[in-house]
Amino acid sequence: MRKRMTPIILAMMIVLCLGAIILETQARVLRRAIDDIVYDNRNHYLPCEKLPTASEVRRVVEEHADVIQQIEQVNPGHVEVAIATPNCPGKADLEIRYPSHQNRLEIEKIIGGDTFFGIPYRLRNW
Repeated sequence: MRKRMTPIILAMMIVLCLGAIILETQARVLRRAIDDIVYDNRNHYLPCEKLPTASEVRRVVEEHADVIQQIEQVNPGHVEVAIATPNCPGKADLEIRYPSHQNRLEIEKIIGGDTFFGIPYRLRNW
């Protein structure tokens, strides 16, 4: 009986491992958990082709300078908002750096969504 179950158990383990690999490559579940829980960061994981142009990011930042200032006032001198070009020529996103988890919670409350007025952003606890 044991010899008959071994191939079935092995096949189930292979299917589970393949499923986990596919899930991680598509949704980055493990990477998101590590970023969030261990590093207290947030990433958007978008490829270059899905990022907006640098000029579009600059335009949105200029249009919403009051919100940028509000974010920076969460912890004056310690919270920074910057236009970043993550190895994507002509493309950009926002990078928001902060020193504590409480700051992150306040920043996320101000932004109130997954994008900053349509611009993807990354949160970095430094």
